Amino acid sequence: MIVPMKKVSLILLNRDKKDAMKVLRKAGVMHVETLQGKGADFTAKKAAYTKVESAVSVLSTLKPDKATKKQPVDLSFEDAVKKAEEINSYFSLRKESEELIAKNERELERFEKWGNVDPADIVYLKEKGVPLSLYEISSQGYYKIPDEVKTILVNKDKNSCRFLLINENEDTAKNLPEEALPVSLPETSTVSLRTCNEEERKKNESYGEKIQESLLYLDSLKKAAQKLEKEVEFETVCSGMETDGEETTSSLAWLRGFVPEPEIAGLKNTAAENNWGLLIEDPTEEDPVPTKLKNSKAVQILYPVLDFLGTVPGYYEFDISAWFLMFLTIFFAMIFGDAGYGMLMLVIGGALAFKSKFVDKEKNIPPVITLLLLWAGATAVWGILNCSWFGIEYAKLPVFLQKLALPAFSPENPEKNMNLQIFCFILALIQMSIGHVLAFMRNLKQKSLKLLADIGALGMLWGMFFVVLCLIVSSERFPVKPVVIIMIAVGFVLNFCFSNYEGSVGKSILESLKNIISVLLGVINYFSDIVSYIRLWAVALAGGAIAETVNTMAGPMLGNFLIFLGIILLVFGHGLNMVLNVLSVIVHGVRLNTLEFTSHVGMSWAGCKYEPFKE
Repeated sequence: MIVPMKKVSLILLNRDKKDAMKVLRKAGVMHVETLQGKGADFTAKKAAYTKVESAVSVLSTLKPDKATKKQPVDLSFEDAVKKAEEINSYFSLRKESEELIAKNERELERFEKWGNVDPADIVYLKEKGVPLSLYEISSQGYYKIPDEVKTILVNKDKNSCRFLLINENEDTAKNLPEEALPVSLPETSTVSLRTCNEEERKKNESYGEKIQESLLYLDSLKKAAQKLEKEVEFETVCSGMETDGEETTSSLAWLRGFVPEPEIAGLKNTAAENNWGLLIEDPTEEDPVPTKLKNSKAVQILYPVLDFLGTVPGYYEFDISAWFLMFLTIFFAMIFGDAGYGMLMLVIGGALAFKSKFVDKEKNIPPVITLLLLWAGATAVWGILNCSWFGIEYAKLPVFLQKLALPAFSPENPEKNMNLQIFCFILALIQMSIGHVLAFMRNLKQKSLKLLADIGALGMLWGMFFVVLCLIVSSERFPVKPVVIIMIAVGFVLNFCFSNYEGSVGKSILESLKNIISVLLGVINYFSDIVSYIRLWAVALAGGAIAETVNTMAGPMLGNFLIFLGIILLVFGHGLNMVLNVLSVIVHGVRLNTLEFTSHVGMSWAGCKYEPFKE
């Protein structure tokens, strides 16, 4: 469920705001509206945090070597900030050094075929009355230069010539062929450029070693960054609070935010103890109300997935966590679709769970591991029903495993693929029907005639389901009967008339007429959304084909001296297949939940996560 929120305004004396914010932060219940920090303290804390975070970011990209695999060095907070400045300095110097080396290398590459070039020599000769310019021209073009133009050939190759032009007057260069290109002098001699690069490479190596050695301080820097982040947050709230504009002992400051309804009583007590003014209101639809989810422990194992995806339902939307978890588990099992893979993941998950409990017996098993065990178990069950074991041919499996298969999904059933397609479409029908039922219940609670649009949507959905079966599976087995057409037609009319209902049926119809193209395309969307679920069967089919191919390639090697290579091929091939299946779950399984399903619920995932101001 989505925890109800209250909009809270906190009023206090401006002179007491820092002490008050410490108390509020300790309470840890108020989600503060976005504020803009200001002032010297805020700027200093922000600058320090930026420096430390930058140093942590730099060090986090490095891998420890033998020298830095020592015991981490524990620094005080002040020393950690100073060390961060030092690391950033080394990083900046190394970056400047690399840029200078790259610049010099470009110059050296430009004069690679000229030999050693020193602009001081050109200046000296000009002072002695011999003004020279550097030019390049094609090998054939060089011999087109008029005889009266004096040049000195430096060198040539198959394609081009490099020469010096003696500028006897200002018009000398005008007598050259158009293909002759002037070459600008380097800022310093090529010898100096090489020497400079040698010195810079030594400096660069030194900077790199010092940055690498700083890995010993990474843990301390991370702790300092966390502390500074909290201090920046604190200063943001304190300095960003609105005031009455007067800097007197009696001037006021106030803060707005949102507090979960169950925490209101505690906040009232805190406000009374500290003499704060407190205004509690119900939030409006215009307010940026944060979303706090509250579910059973069984459903909470999904939270890492939601955090990874960054999806948060809006405060006025639905909490579909339980449905999301249930269907994602089914999708995961169907995409992997192999009992062998499921058993392997169960072993891995069990080992991780045992290790977790062995390290700290008082802590619960991490949600990620619990989720892995759930998905692994579902995969194993689905694989057993399909009689799929590491892609091994059905005929080569033991008889007792063959008997465990569900007859409709058994490989020996010639209609297996058809039955799996039907199952995918049934899943689509069930999941999207749940979405429309949720929307119906909301409109029923609000006593809105939009619920008739939800009934119409269900009619179109069920009608399109039978159209899909007819067109995709079998027109003989699933003919489109008149009742199906009636369901779609009646559903369309209801949806057309009431989908935009806001107190007036006429206005709702008019709004639908304005968007008639979108409304008509919406009918087609029901068809495409149902068909979209066939991806579960298609992706699983591809994964099974890869597993069978790996077995076919490795099989002949297992009976001779190439057995070692055969085992490597099996491990690599099936491992790669499992990785691809994980990607397929992210791409396809998650999509069906976050797009097809939620579009029928009417969700946009436009919420922001409840993040209270706390220590």
